Amino acid sequence: MRMLLSFLCLTALAATPIWAETVKKPLKPAEPPCCREGLPPRKFSEKSIYSIDADWTADVGREVKLSALRGRPQVMALFFTNCEHSCPLIVKDMKAIEKALPANIRDRVDFLLVSIDPARDTPEVLRTYREKHELSVAHWSLLRGKPEDVKKLADLVGFRYYPGSTLQYAHSLLISVLDPTGEIVFQQAGIGSIRDDALAAVLRMFPAKAKREK
Repeated sequence: MRMLLSFLCLTALAATPIWAETVKKPLKPAEPPCCREGLPPRKFSEKSIYSIDADWTADVGREVKLSALRGRPQVMALFFTNCEHSCPLIVKDMKAIEKALPANIRDRVDFLLVSIDPARDTPEVLRTYREKHELSVAHWSLLRGKPEDVKKLADLVGFRYYPGSTLQYAHSLLISVLDPTGEIVFQQAGIGSIRDDALAAVLRMFPAKAKREK
C-alpha cells in the first residue's frame, strides 16, 4: 500500500506542468502622474500652477486637481488636438527633451499637456491623441478643464490664445519647465531650436551625482 501511494504521488507531480510553478501575476498597469497618491497636502505660492483650485479631467477619465502632480519636475504645454501645425511640433520637442534625459532622471520627470479646446478635446479624444503620439502613461498627463480654468492657467504661465477660425486657434508657442512645487523655472518660446535650454533647466533640479549615474 505504501509503495502504491508513493507511486500515485510521483505520478501526480509528473503530470503537473512545470510552467504552473513559474506563472507570474500580470504587472499592474502604469498609472499616469495625475493618478498617483501618497504625497502629503501642502500650500502653494501664487506663482504655482497648483494654486489653481479647480477640477480637471484626465484622458483616463479621472477627475483630478493640478496639485496631484506635485513633487516632481513637470515639462508642460497648453495645446489642442486639432492643431494642424505647431502643437504636434511642441509635443515633438517635449518628447525630445524626455528622450535626452539620463535614464535614471527620466523616471523622475513628468510631462503635462492641457487642452485649450475642452469642448472638442474629450477624454476619449485625448486618449486617442496619447496613443497616436506614443505618450507614456507612466509619465505623461493629458488634461481638460472648464474654459475659465484653462484661461487662469494660461494667464499664469503667460500663454496667449484666441480662436483663429472655426476649427483652429492662434496661440503662443510655449513650453514651461516647472519645479516640484509647480513654479516656472524656465520657458521655451518657439519650436525646435532651443530645446537644449529646456533640458538644461530640468537637469539643474537634480544633484550632479544623479546626472552621472547610469
